Amino acid sequence: MSSKKVKVMNKETTEEAKIPVPDEMPVESSSLEELQKALAEAQAQAAEYKDGWQRSLADFQNFRRRTDAERAETYQMAVGNIVKRYLPILDDLERALAVRPADEPWTDGIEFIYRKLQTILENEGVKRIEAEGEMFDPNFHEAVMQESVEGVESGRVIAVVQNGYMIGERVIRPAQVRVAQ
Repeated sequence: MSSKKVKVMNKETTEEAKIPVPDEMPVESSSLEELQKALAEAQAQAAEYKDGWQRSLADFQNFRRRTDAERAETYQMAVGNIVKRYLPILDDLERALAVRPADEPWTDGIEFIYRKLQTILENEGVKRIEAEGEMFDPNFHEAVMQESVEGVESGRVIAVVQNGYMIGERVIRPAQVRVAQ
């Protein structure tokens, strides 16, 4: 063993002290190769663990996205089923307002109820399917009658018999329409 002189400093004095330092240990080349091999194996195992962790994280993120989409779809379906029950009431209010007497004050209350119901449905994401003047689309329209009309191309919606509604991209009830022949 050899010793080295090292300056030791404290608050009062600076001294030189001899600290024993072990001589360099001889390293055999076979143990160095074993250490390098062990290091390579440890690095490979760490890379494998990291890869597995990243895959698990990606799988979890995909699972989360899928469950969020399923939850949104389930909510939309539930709202659609409930709204579907109220659409005949909305239709009745529309028919009542179409033939209401102008001089009766109680009809303003009916109109208020109609607007309130429409607002609630709009807040839930329910939209009316615009059909009149559009080309017939079986995804959104249900043809209840075909008529020959001059000046209107075949397949065009000429009148709406019953309004259709949708939530987002999902049709709750198709619009019942009359179509030009």
